[in-house]
This record gives sequence, structure tokens and C-alpha cells, in this order.
Amino acid sequence: MKMSTGCLCIHGYTGSPVEVEPLVNFLEEQTDWELSAPTLPGHGEELDLKGHYYQEWIAAAELALLELKKKHDTIILIGFSMGGMISSYLAAKYKVDRLILLSAALKYISFPQMARDTVGILSDAWRGSLAENQLFIRYQTKVSQTHFLSSLEFMRCVEFTKPYLAQVECPTLIMQGELDGMVPSKAANFLESEIAAPKKEVVFLPQSKHLVCHDLDQEVLFNKVIEFLGDFVKQKT
Repeated sequence: MKMSTGCLCIHGYTGSPVEVEPLVNFLEEQTDWELSAPTLPGHGEELDLKGHYYQEWIAAAELALLELKKKHDTIILIGFSMGGMISSYLAAKYKVDRLILLSAALKYISFPQMARDTVGILSDAWRGSLAENQLFIRYQTKVSQTHFLSSLEFMRCVEFTKPYLAQVECPTLIMQGELDGMVPSKAANFLESEIAAPKKEVVFLPQSKHLVCHDLDQEVLFNKVIEFLGDFVKQKT
């Protein structure tokens, strides 16, 4: 039987597959895998979070994983931010071959870095160049579209998935931007200590904020992912 690989990529809270799109596109170019990047309920470029619960977000990701498992014998999970925590839960519950966590939201809100980011936004506003500040562009609409109770669901999602880190046994790669204003960079070290897998690696990206797939260390991230997944990469000819 021909061996095949399915890769599930899960975006973050208030996000969409756009958050992981550069990595998905890179893997599509480099491999023959089936890549799945679903939009979690209430999420997307236009948010409709009111009335949605964290159980729905987990269930949607789980259904996407089960669809891949029907067709492929090798399964890779990639999760960004809240998606990293959901991916960890799924890696604990099901047999998967590799887990990659990008800016995983085990600890949320880095207040010192958020303060520095806010200063940067205000500085750009003062200079009249706010339209060029990518962090502001990305999150200005998200704040206005986010329902308060949905943020509680995000925190519940993190708290629900956290205990399952101790049950993750597959090789795990943890990648974290050192300039992340949403998730403290030390969260990567907490993840490493909590995850039970005997093979795990932490990589810090010195020039990256929260959206690591879109930031200045993008090429480093891509190369590290391919290196980590090398056993399963059969590059396209």
C-alpha cells in the first residue's frame, strides 16, 4: 500500500487560515501531502463569534483530522496560537506522527511586549504612517468584531486543552516569536516542560511577533519545519 501524508493546520482565536497560509503554500509546493486548513466556527476574515463555544472549535478541528485519518497513514498536526492548544489536545487523543506548535497560546497576553507594540502603533499614528503598521492593520477590525463572552471561550479552550499536554507522545516542534505581543515568549518553555514527548525541540524566532508565518523569520521557520518533518517529505519532482 502506498504511504501517504495528511497535514492539518489549525488557525488561532479570531483568526482564519490566512494566519498559516504562507506555511501551507510552502508545504504544498514542496510536498505531495494533502493539506487541510479549516475555518473554525464563527471565525474567518469576517468574525461571527457570538453564540459559538470552544467545544465547537475543537469539534470542527477534530472532524477535519478524522477525515484525513480516513485517507492517510501518516498524520501531521500544525497549530497556531489557540490552534496550537487544540492541536495538542488532538495529538494526545489520536495517534499522529508529528506535532508543530506555532505561537501556541498556553500563556496568553504578554503585557510588556503588548505595551511596546502599542507604543509602536501610537508612534506610527503620530508620524502619519499608521496605515503601514501591519500589527494594527491585522487587529484593528478584530477587536471591534470580538464578542466579550467569546474571549472567555478562548480562555476556557486553553484551560481545557492544557492538561492534555502531558499525554502528547509524538515528536514535537515548538516555535515562538521572541517579540510576540499576544503570547509571552516564555510560553514555549512551559510547553516544553509540560509536553510528555521524549523528542521535542524549541526554536525561538528573534525577529518575529505573533504572526510567525508572516514575519521576518519566515524562511527560518519554513526551513526548520521541513527539517523537522524530513522523514515524511517526498519533494515534488
